[in-house]
Amino acid sequence: MKMTNDTWDAMYAAAKAVQKDRQISEYVTAGGVSAAIRSASGRIYTGVCVDACCTLGICAERNAIFNMLTNGEHEIKRVIAIMPDGRCGAPCGACRELMAQLMPDTYREIEIMTDRETGRVVKLGALTPEWWI
Repeated sequence: MKMTNDTWDAMYAAAKAVQKDRQISEYVTAGGVSAAIRSASGRIYTGVCVDACCTLGICAERNAIFNMLTNGEHEIKRVIAIMPDGRCGAPCGACRELMAQLMPDTYREIEIMTDRETGRVVKLGALTPEWWI
């Protein structure tokens, strides 16, 4: 599926605005990867990755999902993750699992921007075709 439009551009801009790679302490870095989630209401929620030496960090996508949940929403329509080089990437297995558990009946329809340059969008169902439950 190929798709580009203003919503993806707004999501990319929102994620880029919070993507500030920084050293928090000698043990924690944040902001190397950023993400934006578009909820069913159309609101955009952002998050950044937090990496810790103890492995208790969090991916940018899950951070954005938790931001959405904190603000009272729970239905995801679109996801974009921006890597340190500015390109988009697919969510990791833990992020995919959270989305599937959050929306077990409809997770397959979540749109994921995988290549902004070409406008390539895939549905989470294509990335996660057979959920374990």
